[in-house]
Amino acid sequence: MNAPSSRRPALRLGLTGGIGSGKTTVGQWLEGFGAALIDADQMARAATAAGGIAIPAIRAAFGDGLIGADGAMDRARMRELAFRDAGARQRLEAIVHPVVGQAIHTAAEQAVAAGARVVVFDIPLLAESPRWPPVLDRILVVDCSEATQVARVQARNGLAREVVESIIASQAPRAVRRSIADLVLHNDGIPLETLRTEVRRIADGFGL
Repeated sequence: MNAPSSRRPALRLGLTGGIGSGKTTVGQWLEGFGAALIDADQMARAATAAGGIAIPAIRAAFGDGLIGADGAMDRARMRELAFRDAGARQRLEAIVHPVVGQAIHTAAEQAVAAGARVVVFDIPLLAESPRWPPVLDRILVVDCSEATQVARVQARNGLAREVVESIIASQAPRAVRRSIADLVLHNDGIPLETLRTEVRRIADGFGL
């Protein structure tokens, strides 16, 4: 008879934050500290890349005009369409979200089987989806002011201010994200090294 395992179950940590909050950087640091990182955006990009599993359905729903010459979804045109047409955004989400959800589930199972102590689910729209909070043990929100979000995204992506503001408006308000958080990491007006020290402290608290 095998002895019972003494290994504690993997902690499932949801990580979210508005565009430009620094969430991606925080996720990468947590991965560096030993967590298994599951990046929902990365999986969505793979699903909509050339040969991606969602491409046939996107082509059928939106036509060839939203598929680039390389066979991938034209992200810039789709972003523009989705932000001016809520119905188009809903149709796209109905195609992509189930595919990404299954990929996340598979990756999480693989991480746990490999012995991960903490699995970080990097999910930009976690607060917008009721499916996530019940399956997570903790939720970490990276938060900053809207002015900081706009400045960071403009510096990073070169988008017009009104485009960045429309993206922010399409996401859950800061207060909603904070309301579901077990931990809030404030990333406004602090040096990167200070933020990294805070992430290290959080990682220590989770046994990493």
